[in-house]
Amino acid sequence: MLMKGKKGLIVGIANNKSIAYGIAKACAREGATLAFTFLNDALKKRVEPIAQEFNSNFIYELDINKEEHLANLAFNLKKDLQNIDFIVHAVAFAPKEALENSFLETSKEAFDIAMQTSVYSLLSLTKILLPLLNENGSILTLSYLGGVRYVPHYNVMGVAKAALESSVRYLARDLGQRKIRINAISAGPIKTLAASGIGDFRMILKYNETNAPLKRNITIDEVGNSALYLLSDLASGVTGEIHYVDAGFNIMGMSDIEIDENGCTKICGSN
Repeated sequence: MLMKGKKGLIVGIANNKSIAYGIAKACAREGATLAFTFLNDALKKRVEPIAQEFNSNFIYELDINKEEHLANLAFNLKKDLQNIDFIVHAVAFAPKEALENSFLETSKEAFDIAMQTSVYSLLSLTKILLPLLNENGSILTLSYLGGVRYVPHYNVMGVAKAALESSVRYLARDLGQRKIRINAISAGPIKTLAASGIGDFRMILKYNETNAPLKRNITIDEVGNSALYLLSDLASGVTGEIHYVDAGFNIMGMSDIEIDENGCTKICGSN
């Protein structure tokens, strides 16, 4: 079992549709001991059954923007687990209006909230838990193609993901001296609670399915298996990478279309 004897923290799981759930499932399957966080009482009711499903009694409250919550998390993890081998950072947020309006209309408040919660939280979580991370430990965060290309309705979250990916590269240099690795997975669109706040999300799903080389969307289990690789010793020589799990969509330079002799277009492979 790839993760036998390893202990890890999953931050940001919302329900059993979350990408973080797919990652937790893969790690638990391979023998990892898991700890979980929840944002508030409403989410605690969702996270507790997930922890029980993976035979975990380790569940902690965490508003990642509150220093006292971070300090309490570090204290309780040390008390309960002594040390850990990996961290999964699956946290992102932007106010709804910042996703509905154009990027040009983004308020300073919305911009600050998105950057604080979606980007700086990776740094603050890493700093507070670094003393607990074993040598050869691994950190993983989640990104999206909207960080490097324009995606409709993604707006300030695209800018935040760009900053997150850059943070991974800079942290890889700093953490490498401590023999700790950090990487990101850029997953294709998946129907999750977080994705429900993005306008025209069904269109984005269909467009990805139509134009991806594999002609389909991906699942949380597929992301989980890729995460398992990056968190395990199999990826001991990999750090600072943004790993795409999107059925190949990120390689496409144009829509997958055909033009007939009359100049009409259609999606390749369609009838």
